[in-house]
This record gives sequence, C-alpha cells and structure tokens, in this order.
Amino acid sequence: MTVAVILALYSAFAALVLPRFLRRAAWTDRAPRLAIAMWQAASASVVISALLSAFAVAVPASVVGHGLAGLFEACAALLGDEATLSTTSTRVGLIAAGLVLARLAYTGGAVLLGARRERRHHADALTLLGRHDLDLDAVVVDYDERMAYCLPGRKGHAVITTAALRSLAPEHVAAVLAHEQAHLRGRHHLLLAAAETVTRAFPRVPLFEQARAEVARLVELLADDVAASRHPRIHIAAALVRLATGRVPAFALGAGGETALMRVRRMLNPQAPLGRRERLAGLLAVTVLLAGPATLALVPGVSVFLAHHCHSFLGL
Repeated sequence: MTVAVILALYSAFAALVLPRFLRRAAWTDRAPRLAIAMWQAASASVVISALLSAFAVAVPASVVGHGLAGLFEACAALLGDEATLSTTSTRVGLIAAGLVLARLAYTGGAVLLGARRERRHHADALTLLGRHDLDLDAVVVDYDERMAYCLPGRKGHAVITTAALRSLAPEHVAAVLAHEQAHLRGRHHLLLAAAETVTRAFPRVPLFEQARAEVARLVELLADDVAASRHPRIHIAAALVRLATGRVPAFALGAGGETALMRVRRMLNPQAPLGRRERLAGLLAVTVLLAGPATLALVPGVSVFLAHHCHSFLGL
C-alpha cells in the first residue's frame, strides 16, 4: 500500500510541477529531438504511475512475489485465495486501472480516426484542385495565400501553393519542401497525436497541456534542423519569413505559423549543439522517467520473492 501511495503522489506532483522545470530548460531548442522525448517521457511517467498505483492496490506484494516466476501464476494467485488484501480493494484498483486504459484507448482512437478522416477529405480535394509536380515532389495548388505544408499519412505528400512559388526563390522552395519532407519521414503527426490523446483524455492537467504545446513547437524545430542539414540556414529563414502568415489546415503540418519568426532567429543565430555529457544526462533522465515508476512498483514483489524463494534457487 505504501508503494501505491508513493506512486499516486508522484503522479500528482509530476503533473503539476514538472512543466515548470521543463519549460525553464534552456537546452531544448538546441536538441529538439531529445526535448520531445523528455516531454513524452514525463507525460508517460504520470500515466504509468497512476496505473501502477491502482495495480499496487489491486495486486498484493505477496502475490507478485510468489508468482514472479510466471505471469500466469501471478494471475492465478490473484484469483485464488492467496491475496492478502480485501476483495473490495482489488476490485477498486482493477476498475480504476481499467478506466484509465479504456479512456486512453477511446480517446486515442478518436484522435487518430478523426485526423485520418479530415486528411482523406483534404486529399480528395487536392486531387481535384492540385497537380503533382515531379521536379518538386510536391502537390501544387492554385491559391492566392502563401502556404507550404504536408499532409501526413500512409500516402503523405508535401503541398505548396502557387502564391508561395511566386514569392519564393527556387532555392528557398527546395529548403521549405525539405522541411515538409522531414515531417513526413519522421512521422511527426504521430507525436502530435500522442500528445493530443493524453491531453483530451485527461483535460486541464498542466503537464499534458504544456507537453502538447511544446511538442508542436519542437517538431517544427526538428524539421528545420533536418532541412538545414541539406540546405543553407539562410534559405530556410528566408522561406519562413515569407510563409509566416500562412494558415494551414489544423490536421496538417506547415512551415509557417505562430513559431515562424522565432524559428527565423534560431536559423540565423544557431546555438552550439549539446555536448556528449549533456545528451547522456538527458537520455538518463528519460530512462528514469520511463523506468522509475515500474521499478518502484516491483520493489515490494521482488522483496517478497527474494525473502521466500531466493534460498531455493541458491540451493539448486
């Protein structure tokens, strides 16, 4: 029961306090990929801790310890008469964990299916209104607003308007389309869908809301960095300035938008990448966030296992 309380307290603490620490981190713009992993790991640790807290109430440490040799033995022990907690506690814990999982599954399905439906409708419209340019490897749409974006999915493709083509130099067009291709290859829409799922499933949680906003910003920085590995940064910055006011569909990923001017400054004044030690420290933090709750939840069961069964293994 102590572990269940600790996990529940950590879940609440992380949901409220972690956003403040992560938001103040000055290194995130220098390593957007690692920063995305950090925000995702922080969100996952809150959900995992809440689930494991419920399981810790439902499944006694003695059951875990005695059945550690096999999952089916543990399940059999739970359903048998070895449980030391009351049936009510077990049912409450399992129901709570089931509700959390069901909420995540339902919301995730709604987010993915809704976005897929909107993308399909937009793709049908592009088939009628646009034309695929083999040289650009993008769909060109005759439209008076400067826009460049990508339509993710199994048959995802980059889209650019004729207004953008008229206002951008060829090298700027190549740079911005490389940005959109980076979104498609990196499947960044799935990162956004994951953040959106958790936020919708559990609204008004500070960590989840901040993670959704930060992941949306960081995937744009990451796509900029991928494009900058093949094109001069000045070309990306020039394209962003031209496309800053473009309004892309909500289910698409666009080069412009609210973060464009901030990204222009980042392109023109690049910071040094993180050192090896800083990256290792970040990866360690991600590992602790993901593995820490599970490790803590297993401690009582492992302790029981060692106390009651370790001697039998040593005697073999």
